[in-house]
Amino acid sequence: MKLTGKIDSLVTSTQVPKSVILQTLELTRCFDKFTAVDNLNISVTSGEVFGLLGPNGAGKSTVIKMLTTLLPPTSGRAYLAGYDITRQPDAVRRVIGYVPQALSADGTLTGYENLLIFAKLYDIPFRRRKKQIVQVLEFMGLAEVAHRLVRNYSGGMIRKLEIAQAILHQPQILFLDEPTVGLDPVARTQVWQLVEELRVNFGTTIFLTTHFLEEADSLCHRVVIMNQGKEIITGSPSELKDAIGKPDATLDDVFIHYAGNQLVSGVSYHETARTRRTSQRLG
Repeated sequence: MKLTGKIDSLVTSTQVPKSVILQTLELTRCFDKFTAVDNLNISVTSGEVFGLLGPNGAGKSTVIKMLTTLLPPTSGRAYLAGYDITRQPDAVRRVIGYVPQALSADGTLTGYENLLIFAKLYDIPFRRRKKQIVQVLEFMGLAEVAHRLVRNYSGGMIRKLEIAQAILHQPQILFLDEPTVGLDPVARTQVWQLVEELRVNFGTTIFLTTHFLEEADSLCHRVVIMNQGKEIITGSPSELKDAIGKPDATLDDVFIHYAGNQLVSGVSYHETARTRRTSQRLG
């Protein structure tokens, strides 16, 4: 798929500086006596695709909520582009984009109208709003359906619009929570082509969660595997596969080796993965 359009003021060099753009220091979140995230220490370099993996209940959603300032940590610190998530939440929100797993586009509005709302929320100056909305619609391949009601969009088009909403203000870090769940294979491929375009051409750092481990294997430069709120291991997919000493190991094998075969819910990892793949096919 050929991508078109450009977004003003974004860095277009493919040479991304290897500086730390996201760091957590003993980041912890407790709910009464339950510790959902326990002393998490991770760092993400500018321009990389970083995957947060783990079984259901591992603490992934809690980590995302803390890093996007939706939930305060109980203890520990985290910095995004040099800003403290607790002391400087407004500054953090200006440098991040967030695409939740749940539907975030309004089906009763057109694609353009959805983006206009986000432009106002991001305080994009009035004189620049229309230009930036048009540019991001072109970049995401949605220009021709900009004035169509979103309830008439396909699943892939809705996900593209949600990414468009998240990058409208040109964030340095884009958080994606299960971005391809429920999408058919064509839409899934299109979404990741667009995400890769953001990373390569504009230097956007991608922080994602996914249960599709083959997706993480092909897309992520590094991943962290969590279980029961703790970091188990961090490394590139190839490093982690080599570490378990199994010939022709997959990231599924790595996941099972470090996180176990049973999810917190009692449903096996393979059963959950199979269910989600079926969901994709039915789209």
